[in-house]
Amino acid sequence: MGWALALHGGAGNIPRSISPQRKDAAEACLRECLRIGGSALESSISALDVVEMVNELENNPVFNAGRGSVLTNRGTVEMEALIMDGSTGNCGAVSGLCTVVNPISLARLVMEKTPHIYLAFEGAEQFAKQQGVKTAASSYFITEENQDRLVHAKQANRVLLDHTASNTIKQTENHDSLNISLAPGTPIGDAGDTVGCVAVDKQGNCAAATSTGGLVNKMVGRIGDTPLVGCGTYANHLCAISATGKGEAIIKATLAREVAALVEYKQLPLTEAVDQVVKGRLGQGNGGLVAVSNAGDVAMAFNSTGMFRATVDSTGRSEVSIWH
Repeated sequence: MGWALALHGGAGNIPRSISPQRKDAAEACLRECLRIGGSALESSISALDVVEMVNELENNPVFNAGRGSVLTNRGTVEMEALIMDGSTGNCGAVSGLCTVVNPISLARLVMEKTPHIYLAFEGAEQFAKQQGVKTAASSYFITEENQDRLVHAKQANRVLLDHTASNTIKQTENHDSLNISLAPGTPIGDAGDTVGCVAVDKQGNCAAATSTGGLVNKMVGRIGDTPLVGCGTYANHLCAISATGKGEAIIKATLAREVAALVEYKQLPLTEAVDQVVKGRLGQGNGGLVAVSNAGDVAMAFNSTGMFRATVDSTGRSEVSIWH
């Protein structure tokens, strides 16, 4: 069977004026992941092992996950992740991490080393220490760019997804460019650099993995869609999905499971199912997703300005894109 891999690095109002440095850094990392993942799948490595390479994205501060995680309203990081094996239905999730370098790998340990699916905050941190996973001090995660984002988000009294540049926040404090009226403190945002990977291997097994730092200036303790099975992440015997964007909208739509249900129960082709869900269930401007089927099909769709995305498959297709 043909293998395939798809990645995302966040969907939302990504301006074409994004700095060349950030654009190039993001695209270079996605290309390297395609190289690593494609080589692994061609060598018959399992889809589950391949999607864990989300840790490569977590290690890159250009993305809102792992080292580049955005800050809470207290100036701290609270990271979350989920990994799911479509062939077995097994999954593991974590939330509220503040020292773990690679949350996605800890999520896999939750799946494989505990009787549970989800560990959070103090319990997840304690489990990480027991497992001897790599940790780091807060200075590793708190970047100058994210400190600047938090300052401007607080000044504007807003909760933001992290593509919103500081100057954009200042220019749109009246919210005219968003076409909606907002009370002070209403959580909104233009995009999130959540990272995710879906893959199908030569045996037709699908897997999905997603990791994020959440929202800029979010309340401490807030949990988004990423670690919730069927919301930001899902995989079964037919397909695998990883979503990105406005977490509360994705949760309300149970977005990832919705795609899988259309494929399983309505027998829709993957691309049709993805398009139907992104257009009809997500709400305009709220994000997007990447998906693969057990037949090696790939779908990448979004209803926002752009989505960092990449794909490679056994036919030789290789693509890295941002905008429509």
